[in-house]
Amino acid sequence: MTSTDAAAGADRGQRRASFQRARSHETKRMLVQAAMALWRTKGYAATTVADICTAAGVSKALFYFYFPRKEDVLFEVGVLSTQSAHRTIHALLDKPYDIEAVILAALTAFERSMARNPRELIIETILEGYRHEHRILAAETPPDVDADMFTELFSRAHDDKKLPRGVDVTHLAYLAQTLVSEGARHWAAGAFGDRSFADVVTADICTLINGYSTKPRRRRPHVGLRDRP
Repeated sequence: MTSTDAAAGADRGQRRASFQRARSHETKRMLVQAAMALWRTKGYAATTVADICTAAGVSKALFYFYFPRKEDVLFEVGVLSTQSAHRTIHALLDKPYDIEAVILAALTAFERSMARNPRELIIETILEGYRHEHRILAAETPPDVDADMFTELFSRAHDDKKLPRGVDVTHLAYLAQTLVSEGARHWAAGAFGDRSFADVVTADICTLINGYSTKPRRRRPHVGLRDRP
């Protein structure tokens, strides 16, 4: 076999692999969309895997190839919303940026994504995200990079000296993501009233960032209930 033939064979193999990845992604997306449509009409609890497979036109075997449990589709829904917000962040970092404005834009996109779904489904999605995180911690596996919203923003802001030197960017991103999850759960439960999810949670995250940016003071000893007079 000549080097030209080998290169052509490798190119065909890469094209096949790319096609298979695209097809796999499309099938997964189709299953998620079918599940979401059913959940909006029937509710999450009443929808079965068989219902989702029928709506998507696939077999149960194919469903379980992508999602070992029905609940895993919920986690995928949360990932897609997070990715939408992260794409907004990524696009805004191509030009001069303000941290608060970028966070607000990302969470506005996140809120639009949430608003298309029943509140009950949003709460179930958040709770499944927590269960998924606990499974990852128990198995000591690396976290899902697709579920990360803020690391790119905070890493860039740190490099641009918009955050103090020495800030633990990974931990800051984790805390901000936690505020998003809890904010979404409370928003879906009606705890924010007429206030925008994006406005409330952006303010919370900025308060967190400002706390990191404040020069640390000497910590006072903690006083427990039993120590008080």
